[in-house]
This record gives sequence, structure tokens and C-alpha cells, in this order.
Amino acid sequence: MEPAREGVRKPRGDASTTPTCAATGHRRLALVYRGPASQPGCPEAVAELLGSTPWNLDVRFTGPDEVLPLAARTLSRAALYAQPGGGTLSSAYRRLRWQRRAVRDFVHHGGRYLGFCLGGYLAGATPGFGLLPGDADQYISSPGATVHDGRDTVIQVTWRGRPRTVFFQDGPLFVLDEGADARILATYDNGAAAALVTRYGGGRVAVTGPHPEATADWYTDHGLPVQDTRDLAQELVEAVMQE
Repeated sequence: MEPAREGVRKPRGDASTTPTCAATGHRRLALVYRGPASQPGCPEAVAELLGSTPWNLDVRFTGPDEVLPLAARTLSRAALYAQPGGGTLSSAYRRLRWQRRAVRDFVHHGGRYLGFCLGGYLAGATPGFGLLPGDADQYISSPGATVHDGRDTVIQVTWRGRPRTVFFQDGPLFVLDEGADARILATYDNGAAAALVTRYGGGRVAVTGPHPEATADWYTDHGLPVQDTRDLAQELVEAVMQE
């Protein structure tokens, strides 16, 4: 399945203005993809989130027009690679398929992968990086879905046993293989997995279909009631970064 193209987000600074700039010797590098397989504002929201965590990360953008290209050599320096929301899965994978092996090797050898919406789809296998013990599929086409189109909206999920309202735009659900070793963090109203964390080789993968990283302007731009879900986004980062 293919997610609809996400609405354009307002850029929220660049690598020189977000709280992610100068590297120091003891800070671990976190890479956030920014380029044609993302949408303006999505990478910036993820970078802002990562810069606000207690993990003391040195957050940098990576992509074809960034100082740091997305390549095996760049990933070898990083602790975390984050894939933000973006456009359609087919278009994004056409642009990123050449980095599939580099991303897989990075995670397999101990790196962390964090995927939001499109980044969740890309963690799957049809097509994608193949980082999950299963696959990603389109929630809006699943039985019992409460949203049936690609509009920007909010959705109800159960996040670690708590009902929460989260920004949503045609995000994935996750289908796990029988006996898969994964921890489901959130489910949709129809019971499908909405966010999870799992291992891939020596590394960890955390993915979410909804957008807990969404900033207030994402809601107001679409006339939606503003939800503060950054605590959920922080939980997702904690889940993927822990040993």
C-alpha cells in the first residue's frame, strides 16, 4: 500500500538554527533525513524532538543537499538515524533504495532507526529497508479503520494502555510475523499495531504510524484541535535508544 502525499509543513529552522548544531566529543551523532523523500517541516520537527531529549544528541540533517550525505560512511559515525514523514512510499523508496544496504548494515551492527509515518512504511519490506519482523501496511485500508482517506486529521490510539489523540496522515500499521520479538507501544482502535520497538541484528528499530512529534502548527494549519503528544515522541526515542 502507498500513503497519500503529506501536506506541506512549515520549515522550522535548519541545521544551524535548531538546537542541534555544534558537535562535542562526548555527544552521540543523530542523523535526520532531509531531502526529496521528505516534506518541509517533517525533518525539522524530528530534529527539534531529538534535540530536546535527555540523550544529549548532536543532531544533524543528512540527505542529497546536506553537508552530510546519506551514505555508509556517514552512518558509521552515528548512533541514530531518523526517517521522518514525507510523500508517497513508492516515490520515496525510488530515491532511497540505493541506501537500503547502508541503512540495514548500520542497524544490524548496533545502530538505531527511528521512523515516523513514511519512515515507518520504509522500515517495512514491500518496498522498504526490511528492518521489521513483518511488514508495514496502510491503516486507512484495514478492516475497522476509523479514518478512510489521506487527509490531515487526528486519530485515537491506545498508547501503552492510555487513550491518546495524535496527529495522523495516512500512516502505516505494522503486521508482525508469528512469534516476532517486538514490543507494541500503541494500537489503533481496530487493534492493529500503531507503534512498536524491535531489534534488528545488534541494533534497535522504533516506528510509529501517527505523528507524536507533530508541533502545534501542524494542527492549526488544518483547523484541528492542538494536542500535546511530545511525551509520546519522547517515549519512542527512549524505547529505541535504550540498551
